[in-house]
Amino acid sequence: MGPRRGVAVLGSTGSIGVQTLDLLARFPERFEVVALAAGRNADLLAQQVLLHRPALVAIGDSRRRDALAAAAGEAGSELVTGLEGLLAVATHPRADVVLAGIVGAAGLLPTYEALRAGRTVALANKESLVMAGALMQQAAARSGGTLIPVDSEHSALHQCLRGASMDHVRRLILTASGGPFRTTPRERLEKVTPEEAVRHPVWDMGPKISVDSATLMNKGLEVIEAHWLFGLPGNRVDVVLHPQSTVHSMVEMVDGSVISQMGVPDMRGPIQYALAFPDRFPGPVPAPDLPAIGTLEFFPVDRDRFPCLSIAYDALAVGGTAPAVLNAANEIAVEAFLDRRLPFTGIARVVAGALGRHRPGPAETMDEVMDADRWARRAAGELLAQGG
Repeated sequence: MGPRRGVAVLGSTGSIGVQTLDLLARFPERFEVVALAAGRNADLLAQQVLLHRPALVAIGDSRRRDALAAAAGEAGSELVTGLEGLLAVATHPRADVVLAGIVGAAGLLPTYEALRAGRTVALANKESLVMAGALMQQAAARSGGTLIPVDSEHSALHQCLRGASMDHVRRLILTASGGPFRTTPRERLEKVTPEEAVRHPVWDMGPKISVDSATLMNKGLEVIEAHWLFGLPGNRVDVVLHPQSTVHSMVEMVDGSVISQMGVPDMRGPIQYALAFPDRFPGPVPAPDLPAIGTLEFFPVDRDRFPCLSIAYDALAVGGTAPAVLNAANEIAVEAFLDRRLPFTGIARVVAGALGRHRPGPAETMDEVMDADRWARRAAGELLAQGG
C-alpha cells in the first residue's frame, strides 16, 4: 500500500458527500480528508469538521460562516466562504483526489478549477460535463488531470472499457430503473406529487436527482456525460430500462459481444472505485446475490412517457450551448415542481420551451457557458410565469 491519498470533498453534506465520508472513515490508513465544502448545511458540515478535522473547510453561503466558526476553530481548520472557499477546496495543494459532488451548475467552476490544477477528479457532478464537456476535457488534457466517473452507470462503463480499444466498441448501453413512475398510468402523471417523485424504488438520492430519475432527464444528462467521457456520438449511446438496477451499464463490441458490470445499488461501490483507481481493495459493499435476485429484466424506453430523454438527445445533437440551456432550464423546472408551482409533466414542457427559444452558440469559453446558463434560467422563469 502506498502513501495515504489526500481527498477533498465538494458537496460533503449531500447524499454522495455523506456516503464518501462514510467510506473514507473506514480506511484511515488509505485516505486523509484534507478539505470539505458544502453549500448551506452548516450544522452537518460542522459535525463533519469535528469528526474528520480537515485542513480547510468552506461553505458557499457566506451567511452561515458563524455557524461553522466554533467547529473550525476546535478542529484547527481554516474557514473560507463563498465561491472563493469552494475553489480553495477544489484546488487544495494536499488533495490528490477531489470528489466533485455539488449538485447542479453550482459545481461547474469548482470542478473545472480542480481539473485545471491537475487533480484527479472523482466526478459525481454530471452537470459539469453536460454544460462544458469540451472545456473540462481540455483542462484535464492541459494539466494532466484525470476524470474518473462516480455515477454508477459511467463507473460501470469505465470498468467495462478498462484495457479496451474504442475502435472495438459499437455502442454504450446505459441502464435506467425507470424510477417510481415506470408503470404509472400516463393520465396520472400530471397529478403526481413531489413526495411520490422523490421516492425512488432503488437508490437513495437527493431530491433534485430523484426527480430527474423520475422524468428520465437524469438518463438524458448521462447520455451527454457519456459522450464527453468516452468520445462516442449520441447515436451510439443507448438507454434501456432495467428495474432491478443490478446491471449498471453495458458495452456492446463490434463482434456482438456485450460486456456488463453488475453490483448492488450502493453508491459507495462506484465512489470507492473512483477514489482508489487504479487500485481495488475489499470494501463495505457486497457482491450481488444473483440467485436471490432471480430475474434480470430489460425493456425499451417509452419516449412518450419520458419526453425528457428525447429532449436531451436533441440538445446533444445541436451541441454548443444547447446542453447548458437544457441543464439550467431543467434545474429551474425541477425546483418549481418541488415547490408545487409546476406539475410533474410541466418539467419537460419548460425545458423544451427554453430550448425552443434559444439560439445556440459556441461553448468554447466558461463565459459563454455561464451566459447560456443565466439566459436559460431567465427563460425558464418567464415560461413558469406564463403557466409552464
